Amino acid sequence: MSAPVPAAGTTGACDCHIHIYEEGAPLASGATFKPPHAPLSAYRTVQRTLGLQRVVLVQPTGYGFDNAILLAALAELGSARARAVVVVPPQVRDVELEELHAAGVRGIRYMMLAPGGGLLPWDTLEAMAARIAPLGWHINLQLDGRELPRYIDRLERLPCKLVIDHIGKFLGPVLPDNPCFQALLRILGREGRWVKLAAPYETSRLGPPGYDDVGILAKALVQSLPQHCLWATNWPHPNRQAPPRDADLLNLLSHWAPDTGVRDRILVDNPAQVYGFGAPGNG
Repeated sequence: MSAPVPAAGTTGACDCHIHIYEEGAPLASGATFKPPHAPLSAYRTVQRTLGLQRVVLVQPTGYGFDNAILLAALAELGSARARAVVVVPPQVRDVELEELHAAGVRGIRYMMLAPGGGLLPWDTLEAMAARIAPLGWHINLQLDGRELPRYIDRLERLPCKLVIDHIGKFLGPVLPDNPCFQALLRILGREGRWVKLAAPYETSRLGPPGYDDVGILAKALVQSLPQHCLWATNWPHPNRQAPPRDADLLNLLSHWAPDTGVRDRILVDNPAQVYGFGAPGNG
């Protein structure tokens, strides 16, 4: 890849999906792999290198309902520069949700891929969405995008915001005219729906440097619905034997969104709307 397009100069640029792992931290019984040591200090180096000011911490599936490491990192970063997405049990009390909101949490993660998913099953989705809607939170959903036609009606009716991970994460070849991708476009066409332009390496069969089979979907999303797109590194690229360079992933955004104004919207304005950041420089 060529030199990365710097986010510097894009004040308030946000990386909308990273994970923090601490060596020796206990894993949930359903954890499927041993995570790397990926502390906040290491990610801050990535932030400085790429010129990013804001970040969204996402609870790893390996830690189950124990959000302690994520919340400690969130507190260290401060609410002006960070937000978080947690995993909580369906019986979580309202007062706990309010405390999490005060700490900077803005969403609930639904990881629906097996193995490792299922902590929050589909039959809890509507009730959880109704509970978090008054807080302005979102459901952060990861699923095989080929299942979107099956769930489209439910996702359209959710009363809260919705963010879909990783360009839809289609675990099979899909082109823009495929009904599954068209279902994603339909969902995103509604107010309060976004998709992360992230982790193309997780579904690409062509691989680096351009992940062109997934890149064509990212370009279609940017061209059709730039106001509904977010960007993320997915650092530290869990369970990847040869993780990509974060600078290359940022550079990919310049190919998917060559217009500077559109890129600024994806890096700054859209995340501010989803996660409740203030004006750049003001938290």
